[in-house]
Amino acid sequence: MAFLEKVLKKEEGIDIEDFLNNLDADDETVYEEADAFVKPVTLATDADTAAIVNEAKAGNIILLNIGELSKRNAIKLKELVTKIKTGVEEIDGDIARISHDRVLVTPSKVKIIKKKEPQ
Repeated sequence: MAFLEKVLKKEEGIDIEDFLNNLDADDETVYEEADAFVKPVTLATDADTAAIVNEAKAGNIILLNIGELSKRNAIKLKELVTKIKTGVEEIDGDIARISHDRVLVTPSKVKIIKKKEPQ
């Protein structure tokens, strides 16, 4: 019976937040043979827009954090996202909001399937 108890016993004390926050903690290596990267970027200034469009031109996917800027200055956020959208559309990329604080920016030949949530 002791064997079955060990097999069927649930793990106690699992800190899911700690687990999820540390998924990438031990992976700080450079991937020289990767064709593209998914890069997290925080949108804060005008200079970030050019860097984001350049990353998309290089074939990378950008996970854009707009949370702080959306809280501080919605008008500036709209201006910067419009610049990014224009630049990405010029290279036939794509852009879409994926959560309240995140926007996904993709290079050419990578399209985002956009589904409207039922209201």
